[in-house]
Amino acid sequence: MNTITLSGIQPTGKLHIGNYLGALKNFVDLQNSGEHTNFFCVVDHHSLTTTLRPEDRHASTIDVAASYLAAGLNPKKSTLFIQSLVRAHTELAWILSTLTPLGELGRMTQFKDKSESGNNNAGLLTYPILMAADILLYDANFIPVGEDQLQHLELVRIIARKFNHQFGPTFIEPKPLMTAIPRLMSLDNPEKKMSKTSPAGCLFLDDEPDQVRKKINRAVTDSENIVRYDKEKQPGIANLLRIASAFSNKSIKEVEGLFKKSTNYGDFKKYVAEVIIDHLASFQKEKTTLLQNPKKVIKIFEKGSEAASKIADKKLAEVKKKIGLLT
Repeated sequence: MNTITLSGIQPTGKLHIGNYLGALKNFVDLQNSGEHTNFFCVVDHHSLTTTLRPEDRHASTIDVAASYLAAGLNPKKSTLFIQSLVRAHTELAWILSTLTPLGELGRMTQFKDKSESGNNNAGLLTYPILMAADILLYDANFIPVGEDQLQHLELVRIIARKFNHQFGPTFIEPKPLMTAIPRLMSLDNPEKKMSKTSPAGCLFLDDEPDQVRKKINRAVTDSENIVRYDKEKQPGIANLLRIASAFSNKSIKEVEGLFKKSTNYGDFKKYVAEVIIDHLASFQKEKTTLLQNPKKVIKIFEKGSEAASKIADKKLAEVKKKIGLLT
């Protein structure tokens, strides 16, 4: 029997190449491996912890859904759905919140970081509980994550264990499926992670070829004029090597070898830009076609949400019966 995996992306604006390499590409690889039953959702309830205009959140939800399809996710192979269309998620989250120790929530690193930046709504504190509901509703065995989500996933395991101990075996304790996610840094400041909040240093999946070339050409490097992977002495070049490696399917050493005789960074930057452009060409073409008919995109995800709801509602009914609620 195949194991079950689940993951999702928040619709909080345009996706960038970090989202693609860290999530979308891995989603497609998991789907095409044939080793898992996969659930991939657009987690729009989670996006409510950020400040977005309603029309922007709606547009971003459709944009992320189209990106899923353009990247190669297939509704015949994976269940693709919108979180808010499956009502069991928020209902289970409330139930699980009554079992979650407040201290566990308060020690979450991401909550501390975001609170210190001035965003301190209660949703940020309870975010991991909704994440737990997302996962536990589908009996997911494995969750593809990067290191930054390991703490949240461990809390999901704690919540599942606590419920099972109190009410009997109900939930599977999910395990992390560590994915190879290159840590991409900002093009204009290689000391900081690439982020959509700094557009000049961020490569978006929808950037046109000339935009990609311009951003890569302006990327911060150094004066050594040696293409070498050295995160400490040459962070800018190391970042461009990570990007080039990921989009060319060559190892970093192989990319380095292409520029052993180079005496300036111009040819290297041109290479980086072109491998990105070439790799994303089919994705961008397919996404453009999909967005010409957004109703079709929505329909695909509505159908997937109906399928997900049947599974989620069954699990929720089991939970409610065990805790003494009417079903």
